[in-house]
Amino acid sequence: MMKKFSVLIAHYNNYHYFTECYDSLLKQSFQDFEMIVVDDFSTDDSFEKIETLTKNDSRVKLYKNDQNQGVGYTKRRCIELSSGEICGFVDPDDALAENAIEISIKNYTEKNVVTYSKFFLCDHNLKPLKPFPHSKSVKNGDQLFFNIFLEANHFFTFKKSAYDKTSGINPALTSAVDQDLYLKLYETGNFTFIKEPLYFYRLHEKGVSQEKSKKGKLNQNWHQVILDTAKRRGIQQLYGKNIDRIDNLPEFIFTKQNTIFKKIQRKLQ
Repeated sequence: MMKKFSVLIAHYNNYHYFTECYDSLLKQSFQDFEMIVVDDFSTDDSFEKIETLTKNDSRVKLYKNDQNQGVGYTKRRCIELSSGEICGFVDPDDALAENAIEISIKNYTEKNVVTYSKFFLCDHNLKPLKPFPHSKSVKNGDQLFFNIFLEANHFFTFKKSAYDKTSGINPALTSAVDQDLYLKLYETGNFTFIKEPLYFYRLHEKGVSQEKSKKGKLNQNWHQVILDTAKRRGIQQLYGKNIDRIDNLPEFIFTKQNTIFKKIQRKLQ
């Protein structure tokens, strides 16, 4: 069993939900972890409230950016400040199942670098609505894997040693940051899927992936992440087309990988 786990939280103006997130960490069956919380220069009193809430918990390491830097920079900083052999991000408006860290750690071997699980989609009160339908085991070592159907998702944990082999999260990204992390780690070793829901994902109108005003930027960032991934892998063409001539890589790849044959293939895996 690994010695230490780092829970990573990139926070911004989210104290109202953070309390539930923190409570789920206090209830973990495995308690040998640290919490790295990096506040991205919150404009309300969230940082001070978190400071008060966690002041007697020696596991909590609380930091604040000198100015608002965005989620890419903040998540990258979370990892850089961590000391655990295994790390896992938890968004401040979400929560973990009580055995999430324990089960994730138990699923590590010398051969894998990542674990990820099924997770619940929840309402704004964090009441589970249904399991996220696309979570599934992915094939390892596939050059054309871009996580386009979000198969690999929460609760996502990774070996710090594997992350250190990559160029790290792109600090310029304001969304699609998790995808950037997942695809870079995919290139370092094997992924292991846990068939048990370990994460509670809150659906609310201010969520980064749910707020309509941010959809355009999200897609633009996702396109950039896939483009960067293809270039790292030495891929110049996708399905017979030059990657630099494809305007919307997420949509293009989704169309190519969502044929009836591919759908059947995915169901059988």
